[in-house]
Amino acid sequence: MEQQTIRWGIISTAQIGVNKVIPGTQKSVLCNVVAISSRDQKKAEEAAEKLGIPKAYGSYEDLIADPDVDAVYNPLPNHLHVEWTIKAMHAGKHVLCEKPIGLDAVDAQKLLDESKKHPDLKIMEAFMYRFHPQWVKVKDLVTNGAIGEVKVVQSFFSYFNNDPNNIRNMADIGGGGLMDIGCYNISFPRFLFDAEPQRVVGLIDYDPQLKTDRIASGIMDFSGGISSTFTCSTQMMPFQRCLVVGTDGYIEIEIPVNAPPDMPTRIWLVIKSGKEEITLDITDQYTLQADAFAKAILDDTPVPTLLLDAVNNMKVIDAIYESGKSGTWVGV
Repeated sequence: MEQQTIRWGIISTAQIGVNKVIPGTQKSVLCNVVAISSRDQKKAEEAAEKLGIPKAYGSYEDLIADPDVDAVYNPLPNHLHVEWTIKAMHAGKHVLCEKPIGLDAVDAQKLLDESKKHPDLKIMEAFMYRFHPQWVKVKDLVTNGAIGEVKVVQSFFSYFNNDPNNIRNMADIGGGGLMDIGCYNISFPRFLFDAEPQRVVGLIDYDPQLKTDRIASGIMDFSGGISSTFTCSTQMMPFQRCLVVGTDGYIEIEIPVNAPPDMPTRIWLVIKSGKEEITLDITDQYTLQADAFAKAILDDTPVPTLLLDAVNNMKVIDAIYESGKSGTWVGV
């Protein structure tokens, strides 16, 4: 491509976009956010004015039809991820889609199959944490044997939200803890081990009114004595942490998901000779994500996280839901 920046259009005025992704993307020298859309023209205009975006559309269709938009960011509710990512692809747009990529693995596979018909377009699930220097450092430490042979990844991620009007609490459109934040807990070990679990077991507590999973715990068996355990919750005290344990040490990640864009982050490396605190410089992981995606478009190289990874993450989520209902181990 001769152009030096990617022109972005944003589908919807979702809070994750308005508060985090758009500001982060606007800091990228490779990106220019040129349009935002909503099904409510006024909402689109208000968001555009707040964020300094030149164009505001009252429909998603109008935005993806804009010839000045190269790439679309899709933070719609989970049940609309695949549908509107495919529509954007049909309009010739690259797409960065929020996690989880779909409602289940079948939904995700539909998107993967469709993407193969458009090999010139880049499609990626927005697991922004993988681009943060703290995770780059952890991956490097693990790969280079800093804690010996890694055997276990443990993680916890929670917040409290029981508002029935919040999309995260609407079961019929993909709400619930596993879909919203458990997808991170599942992604962590898959990223570090560079492997897929062979089987899982899940314990799930459902809200009797909302019908969504409000506490979900799981064990992922990667075989050979390698495993991962996690708990996620939408109705517990806000907290997050990740522990990576090996034969010769462990790594603790203080803020594994919502790394702040305005302050340093910390991880701790603990081995037999002592404990080292590693401080990572201030950075915005959403800027880094936008940089990486834009570079893949401009250089016509594969995106950092292939769509198959998104499908495989959904397969694990599906299996944990199934195990929660059956009370048994379920193969992935």
